[in-house]
Amino acid sequence: MDVDLVSIAIRTLGFVATLQAAGIAVFSACFSAHLNVSATPIRRLGLGAALIGLVLVLAHQSLEAARMAGDFGGLWSADLQMRAMQSSIGAANSTRVAALLVIATSLTRKGAPWRLLGVCGAMLLVFAFLLTGHTSTHPLRWLLAPLLLIHVSIVAFWFGALPCLMLAGRREERTATVHLYSRFTAAATWLVPLIAFAGLLMAFIFIPNAGVLHEPYGELLIVKLGMFVALMLLAALNKWRWSPAIATGGTRVAITLRRSMALECTLIVCVLAVTAALTGLYSPEP
Repeated sequence: MDVDLVSIAIRTLGFVATLQAAGIAVFSACFSAHLNVSATPIRRLGLGAALIGLVLVLAHQSLEAARMAGDFGGLWSADLQMRAMQSSIGAANSTRVAALLVIATSLTRKGAPWRLLGVCGAMLLVFAFLLTGHTSTHPLRWLLAPLLLIHVSIVAFWFGALPCLMLAGRREERTATVHLYSRFTAAATWLVPLIAFAGLLMAFIFIPNAGVLHEPYGELLIVKLGMFVALMLLAALNKWRWSPAIATGGTRVAITLRRSMALECTLIVCVLAVTAALTGLYSPEP
């Protein structure tokens, strides 16, 4: 089995778990006043994501030594493991571990101070993305860094919110669910378009010429863009069609909305898989 492919698979799953944990922590802090019976299950969901994320981040870090060696034998090399820890990926993963521990701790407790701690952990986790990758070495890092922060922060919030909304939709009363969906869509209407703005501007900066679009990096970028367009269309459908229908619709409408949200989650996972391959295997430079 190719060590690079295993590393990318672990990295993808790590993105899924860590961004879910961060997003759930932020969602819990922002919408705690609108959560009743679903508050505790949502915190447990976030705690589970954080703990799984810890395992995956540590696994990904261990595999960096194997990638240096070119085979899995590198896993047992203390020298290569030390070199991997001292790399930019080591710094980013160490930061992720610290952030996930903060998030996990915050989600085991109730109260505003703990919710604030969870938000701080989420911010630290997002900051880890600045420590490695194409952004960290680009001459225009001063511009790319804030764009990446905006991009990843909103993706984490959106991705973490979806399972929370699905869970709340199952457990809360209809009136509470309608109010929660309304508040979330009001925030998402302003935030989600910023993902596209930041992402497209970063892509414009990274791509030196149109020829890159015919190389693996550019081809994966086009695939990612197509998935994101589909994601935006699905989110718009949920906002304008299914979320408002919850107030007057029956069980079938609620089920349809939850299925649509599940499809959103699936598309985001696919986008994260492409991103892991894009940033882990290829470079925009010719």
